[in-house]
Amino acid sequence: MVTNIYDRLRAGVITASAAETQVLAAEFAGALPVDTTLALHGDLGVGKTTFVQGLARGFGVADAVTSPTFTIFTLHRGTRTLVHLDAYRLNDATQLDPLMLEDFLTPPYCLAVEWPDNIAAWLPRGTLHLELGIAHDARHTVKLRGDA
Repeated sequence: MVTNIYDRLRAGVITASAAETQVLAAEFAGALPVDTTLALHGDLGVGKTTFVQGLARGFGVADAVTSPTFTIFTLHRGTRTLVHLDAYRLNDATQLDPLMLEDFLTPPYCLAVEWPDNIAAWLPRGTLHLELGIAHDARHTVKLRGDA
């Protein structure tokens, strides 16, 4: 019997709406260790930003969460600092240095990275990798990779 959020996500979860994805992410937020980096993998439109919106809800963030595609990252303050990084426009990890991102990772934090493959060399050891997708029936899938 699958009982906790980590087990459920390792097995793979299917959601039927953005609201369900956000509830799932909010539950996951409550189980995350302090100072966590999440790598959100998946194609355009699979719900990566929706998942981050749920994380924000789980951390008690009051402000709106949108994709930071053009600003690269945004900060949201709640019970922990949520740093939402969209690496889509980055070609490699060296482009992160001028952003001084480390200065914004004030404990307790959660760094949620969309398009993490673009900066894979920069991601810290222990990063939790989530694969988001769309099932054949248009529902969304979320699966935790590895031994998190």
